Amino acid sequence: MAYFKITLIRSAIGLPKRKLGVVAALGLRKRMATVFHPVSMDVAGQIMQVKELLAVSEVDEALTKAEMKAIRKPDPGYYVESKTDIFR
Repeated sequence: MAYFKITLIRSAIGLPKRKLGVVAALGLRKRMATVFHPVSMDVAGQIMQVKELLAVSEVDEALTKAEMKAIRKPDPGYYVESKTDIFR
């Protein structure tokens, strides 16, 4: 099943209440928040109402919050291969 991956890029401050309601109905509260919705005409219509605020892509499966966090986690820059006891 296909999903829309919707990210709020620009703030909704200063928009009319009707547009704020659309952003809230999509489940977006903060900038850079990402939600997944199944592909449907209803969701596509909501996206078109506030298209200038969003980044939208179509993905095959929705990710959980834990999976999104794991993707965003940066590389530590180093790896510990084994511990040594030379400093005791």
